[in-house]
Amino acid sequence: MLVDLQVASSDLLIETAVCIVGAGAAGVALARDMMNAGHDVCLLEGGGLDFEDETQALFDGANIGMEYYDLDHARLRFFGGTTNIWGGRCVPLDQIDFQKRDWVPHSGWPIAKDDLKDYYRIAHDSLELGEFDYEAGIWKKLGLEPIGFDPAAIGTRFWRFDGLAERFNSRRSNDLINSESVQIVLHANTIGIQAADNASSICSIAARTLQGRKLQVKARHYVLACGAIENARLLLVSNAVETAGIGNAYDQLGRYFMEHPHGRIAHIETRDPAFFWALYRKRYPRSGVPLTPALVLPPTLQKRLGILNSAATFKLQKDPSKGATMSARVYMNLKHGLSPSNSGRRLWQTWRGTQDWLQRHVSMPLLRFGVKANRMGLYVMARAEQAPNPDSRVRLSAERDALGCQRADLDWRLGAQDKETMLQFATVLKKEFARLGLGKVTNCEWLEDGKPEWPVDASVGNHPIGGYHHMGTTRMSSSARTGVVDANCTVHGYHNLHIAGSSVFTTGGWANPTLTLLALTHRLGVHLDRLL
Repeated sequence: MLVDLQVASSDLLIETAVCIVGAGAAGVALARDMMNAGHDVCLLEGGGLDFEDETQALFDGANIGMEYYDLDHARLRFFGGTTNIWGGRCVPLDQIDFQKRDWVPHSGWPIAKDDLKDYYRIAHDSLELGEFDYEAGIWKKLGLEPIGFDPAAIGTRFWRFDGLAERFNSRRSNDLINSESVQIVLHANTIGIQAADNASSICSIAARTLQGRKLQVKARHYVLACGAIENARLLLVSNAVETAGIGNAYDQLGRYFMEHPHGRIAHIETRDPAFFWALYRKRYPRSGVPLTPALVLPPTLQKRLGILNSAATFKLQKDPSKGATMSARVYMNLKHGLSPSNSGRRLWQTWRGTQDWLQRHVSMPLLRFGVKANRMGLYVMARAEQAPNPDSRVRLSAERDALGCQRADLDWRLGAQDKETMLQFATVLKKEFARLGLGKVTNCEWLEDGKPEWPVDASVGNHPIGGYHHMGTTRMSSSARTGVVDANCTVHGYHNLHIAGSSVFTTGGWANPTLTLLALTHRLGVHLDRLL
């Protein structure tokens, strides 16, 4: 059942088994799991069925740390969430990402990758990603011969792409909308979570519209699925019982905000630059989903060098000193200049489809002509893991939003290990290219400037700062002293409050977070079913 609180004739009280806050990928997936398990669900969405400026403005906040995207552009606030403009790139985290790494402070999840094995497959199948295979053996399946890098120095993983646009949008959620056991409430902006006096459980959630209509939800279990910034903000502002915020007895809430910083790390001079781009470009097998290879450093090498788990790709582009390409400027204008309404998203998706078509059909002679005319060169682009940093965090602002609640400010910080990883990655590539006689690799100057910040360069790509991958802030840990949720995504000390999404990530690896956050969500669904 679909209810719009904005047009309700009176304030509402809903009693249910599970209340989920946020109708993005995690919230929609969990609501479906709960419905299929036979439980009543109330799914609260702060926005409507499409983009609205007034509601989106509730995500506004200040970047008080490193330069970052405007916060009200970094997440979408309507049914389906940010997946409404998601590129569909999927890959699981690596086994090393879950492990305690002596050379990476604050690393180590309280679960192992094997604990997510079955749930990764559920998430993978739900996204229709074809064969469950992300490993280097895909080269052979594609009939391709990879570059002969020493496997002890450089390995390969593959991304798979979800080809269905807006998979979690309301248009694809009729099963939830038509279910008698599911109540979806639109324009229900959560303004507070009421804890019991003994701070051991949650009693209710309060929500309201921008026009003042109110909603109270009483449930047996509550789940926050609003993203890393909003999850932390909601817990921080809910401070009537615990003055520092719910689940924040040891000042862990909001800390360890992580991204996947992007950057150009090297320039390659080689006889045939177009060959490298063509080999590592996005692939479109006749049967199966699109694939893209990524260069990675093996775990043993990461340990020996004391670096993080990151990935890189080759990019053929014009001289970066001349700025972003016309194509990149058009893309950014479409994605950020236009309103992400239904018509705006259709235009953006058409542009992306056109670019994919060109990449599939552009000829090697044309690429090589561009190289010979000194219009294009070969570069290495990194998608990096960020080391978990307690000083990289979400804080409450002194400013309040239209609902009277404190906004969230982001204090994003990178450290020396993040940049050192990129320097070592480029150096490993340099050695391998020299060993194989493939050409000369020159490290980018910013890698050795002695500063933790990364340059913001529009010519890096469509996402020049990071991947819009918000992780951490309610991290998973074995103790409330080192995190916010336990191994079952339950807030420490609160038996009926849980968190879904990448805000529970202890470390972020280099993998895009959606596949893992869905796996964790399905695992949480099984846990909730047992509790209920």
